[in-house]
Amino acid sequence: MMAPVRVGVVGAGAIAQVAHLPALARSRVAQLVALCDNDGPKASALGERFGVHDVYTDIEDLLEGAELDAVVLTTPNHLHEPHVLSALQAGVHVLCERPLALSSRGVERILAATARTGRMVAVANNHRFRSDVQALSSFLRGGELGKLNGARAGHHEQRQMREGWRYRRAESGGGAFIDLGLPLLDLALWLGEYPDPVRVSAHMERGRGAAAVDEAMLAFIECTSGMTITIDVSWSYIGLESRWWFDALATRGSAGLSPLHVVKELNGTATDVTPRGASTRDSAFVQSYRAELAHFAAMLRGETPYEAPTDQLVLHRLAEAVYKSADEQKEIRL
Repeated sequence: MMAPVRVGVVGAGAIAQVAHLPALARSRVAQLVALCDNDGPKASALGERFGVHDVYTDIEDLLEGAELDAVVLTTPNHLHEPHVLSALQAGVHVLCERPLALSSRGVERILAATARTGRMVAVANNHRFRSDVQALSSFLRGGELGKLNGARAGHHEQRQMREGWRYRRAESGGGAFIDLGLPLLDLALWLGEYPDPVRVSAHMERGRGAAAVDEAMLAFIECTSGMTITIDVSWSYIGLESRWWFDALATRGSAGLSPLHVVKELNGTATDVTPRGASTRDSAFVQSYRAELAHFAAMLRGETPYEAPTDQLVLHRLAEAVYKSADEQKEIRL
């Protein structure tokens, strides 16, 4: 049996604590051996909780001092690119939380560094690894629903007092669309096998102040394949609970997520063909991060092929077009 992949986690914020660290703690193919956060006491407390002795407050010290195969980066958005580049330069593979960089130029620099160093970079697009998404992908890629011609997705979070780096544009790169919309857009493009976008229209509600980020975004994307995508996200939703949805529209059927339901046209009649597989005690969120980690480790161990994240270049160029359309209040042709 191959030895587990030795992993260090850089950034000990919420997503590390609720997703990555628990997934690593339960993994049979990856071993958590180091933690790094600029808040030393927090890093030490988490190290004690997860049985990690090597704790650092600077990524360069971690890369120099720890014996690592890979790092998981969960730092604030503006640190993703420099931290990825530092890890690659040190000869360490990377699983980076989204977004991979603050701009498409940043993604280009990372792709060039992966080619130069021969190290692997993966992006934590965990929605792709949800069991319901994998089931939907099988229907679509198997041609059972015909051609995917539309995705309608959204995420509305209840209004609340917010602060921190996510609400400073220079550090986050954007607001509700970057945080809530980008993963939905990636999922739509991935399920559609990344069609080429041709035009974008978007409307944005921005917070107050020159450095404010978007509180809400409604974006419409048309692709050369004829597929259309609508993304509707908000940080200021007034409702009894937050909402998340994803609907796929195809020529011979349709599907939705959370929970999964699949309808297929059979002999001219809409028929429910939703798979009734065994349920799991894990939520879709927890399950997706465990599956994502297993896939990353399998790539590093040579058990599954590695593909450089060139699709993220398309994603980021499209995100830039969404913001440009919203800022200039006009349609953007690509």
